[in-house]
Amino acid sequence: MKNNELKVFSGSSNPELTKKICEALGIEQGLLTSKKFSDGEIWVRFDENIRGQDVFVVQSTGQPSDNMIELLIILDAAKRSSAGRITVVLPYYGYARQDRKDQPRVPISARLFMDMIVKAGANRIISMDLHSMQIQGFVDIPFDHLFSRPAFMKHFRAKGLFDDPELLIVAPDMGSVARSRSIAMYMQKGLAIIDKRRVAHNKAKAMNIIGDVKGKKCMIIDDMVDTAGTIVAAAEHLKEEGAKEVQCAFTHAVLSGPAIERLRDSQVSVIYTTDTIALPKEKILPNMEIISVANILASSIQRSHMNASISDLFYEFNIES
Repeated sequence: MKNNELKVFSGSSNPELTKKICEALGIEQGLLTSKKFSDGEIWVRFDENIRGQDVFVVQSTGQPSDNMIELLIILDAAKRSSAGRITVVLPYYGYARQDRKDQPRVPISARLFMDMIVKAGANRIISMDLHSMQIQGFVDIPFDHLFSRPAFMKHFRAKGLFDDPELLIVAPDMGSVARSRSIAMYMQKGLAIIDKRRVAHNKAKAMNIIGDVKGKKCMIIDDMVDTAGTIVAAAEHLKEEGAKEVQCAFTHAVLSGPAIERLRDSQVSVIYTTDTIALPKEKILPNMEIISVANILASSIQRSHMNASISDLFYEFNIES
């Protein structure tokens, strides 16, 4: 076995995505055993030699919190197995919303867990559509931030949305304006903005709509949907203002608590999301279209392994193919 071979391993959070990544890379998935003891403790073992190898560990760190603990244990095992380089692939980084002290006596959990990932043995991090871009600066190791936009744009072009003159892109809050504006410019569509006021954790109230939505097919763009309160409130306000139809597109389908019930009963006609988070069957709605980001992650892993530019991926990605 040669040193610096590409090895991709999966944690328990999203094995299907890792399988797709390995298929896109044309390699066999690395052999890793992970299990829980009766008291809930997590135990892992690499079932093949990784000494001197270029190891990539794919794990989304959303609910449950065991996903983060398992990732740290995997990283420690890789470090103690003398892996040549260890890269953490975070399709979805949980705790990203806790990125600052917005009130007294609260933690900055996004920084805490990044510190733990590095301490456990990570030499490099790859993540997708971070909720807060500044999280890249929480660590002193290379950090590659990927975007799901190429996958969405390829899907939207295939569905003919680029040619729909009634389509309007909508930012659900001020924090998502830059992302929504970028997509609106790329698709050559208009942009509307919703002024959202948050009244408590996981509770939001949409107030005002900036832009003319009457008679338009509105597509709400966001990075994640958790309890779906923002999306549902935004859809209601858009319909009240005369929108012809409301669709939504978001990268990370957290969908906790009442999210599925809210979306099922909402004004949203079509839901576009990705497979950064594995969804159980009971959370997949009939009007939901899941777009895989496996090819983007696979390309970034291959480029990282070859020490090639990852940023070029987003210039060279052939969206029309």
